[in-house]
Amino acid sequence: MATDFISQLRLDGRGMVVLGAGQGIGAATAHALSQAGARVLCVDKEAQLAEHIAAEVGGVPCVADVTRREDMERIFAAARESVGPVRGIVDIVGMAKLGPMSSFTDADYTWQFDVVLKHAFLALQIGGPLIAESGGGAITFVGSISGEACLPNEVVYGASKAALHYLARAAALELGPLGVRVNAISPGFTRTPRLNKMLSEERWAAIGEGIPLGRAATPDEIAGPLLFLSSELSAHVNGEVLAIDGGLGAMAAIPPAFAATLKGK
Repeated sequence: MATDFISQLRLDGRGMVVLGAGQGIGAATAHALSQAGARVLCVDKEAQLAEHIAAEVGGVPCVADVTRREDMERIFAAARESVGPVRGIVDIVGMAKLGPMSSFTDADYTWQFDVVLKHAFLALQIGGPLIAESGGGAITFVGSISGEACLPNEVVYGASKAALHYLARAAALELGPLGVRVNAISPGFTRTPRLNKMLSEERWAAIGEGIPLGRAATPDEIAGPLLFLSSELSAHVNGEVLAIDGGLGAMAAIPPAFAATLKGK
């Protein structure tokens, strides 16, 4: 009998925890997981955002600071009680503080690594065993193209994302024997609510000119691969960092004048 691939995408009866579910990629991911049948614990630092997305997807809101161990312990205790067997975590959380290295204080440096890396470690350490005892599943992190390539004013942010990518790969080796897969995605430019407030349509158009597909991604286009990595369709995918950048990462850095000669201009 042929494999029922569509059923492998379903998450019926599975509890999923989305860290940073309130808006953007997190909200889109909460919708994707719930549409596949999961019961979602929607975690956000802002109560209004957590409650709003939970109401939209029929999930459970949870207000917490994911950089605090006691809050993360509370998150997974709540997940165990409210969404059933926890079979997956999707960790969206991560903001960038941009600027030259010389502008960073010790507090800035600590904040940047905490907001990108600390919660990921806690999710693995606290959530990983919970997924294992529930029958196995997946933990997926949202990294960044900045963790793969060097960009201006992103020395500290890029280093923290590169560390996140390494953490996912290495944790996959430790948790794989327990039935817990660990992966990350590496998005390029994505039209999140925060960036839409910062960038004009003209800037987005200019960004699109540098992407082979001609435009930045939408949050929904990031949530789709996160659903795949959370499902049994990716049952043998472990320790990977999947680029979702419209082909941007495949491009060579060529000076504009030389690029013009390649085009015959």
